[in-house]
Amino acid sequence: MKILKKLLLFLLVIFIIAQFFGPEKNEGDIASVNTFLTETNPPEDVTQILKNACFDCHSDHTRYPWYNNITPVNYWLAEHVEDGKKHFDVSKWSSYSDKKKDHKLEELAEEVERKSMPLESYTWAHSDAKLSQEQIDAVIKWVEMARIKYVFMKEPQ
Repeated sequence: MKILKKLLLFLLVIFIIAQFFGPEKNEGDIASVNTFLTETNPPEDVTQILKNACFDCHSDHTRYPWYNNITPVNYWLAEHVEDGKKHFDVSKWSSYSDKKKDHKLEELAEEVERKSMPLESYTWAHSDAKLSQEQIDAVIKWVEMARIKYVFMKEPQ
């Protein structure tokens, strides 16, 4: 019993010390999404869906929940954001080629249609990010319209 108490005390001390360390936060300017929004021109309802369900993990600006201040949760969230930006980063939209923009929009529609995005683990804490079928349909319709520009702008093979 004495060993168990010492072990628990040791783990508590480690946990407390760990709270003073954390990953770098993704706290860039929300204006970094403006190029994406201007170029793809989503209707207001889709813009709100993107803000609530996509931009936290797919842009340079994350709205962090209170529990991000707890280690090791903050490392888990940082990994999600890093992984999300690796696959699709609207803050880097202007650096994408037209072909890549078209492909990223196509993937966005596919992921939303399959209900793979937003991640279920994200919607647990962000209920406003859980998309209804009506919202999914609105996103897909917007993507189809936005892609037209890139399909016609593609360079010849």
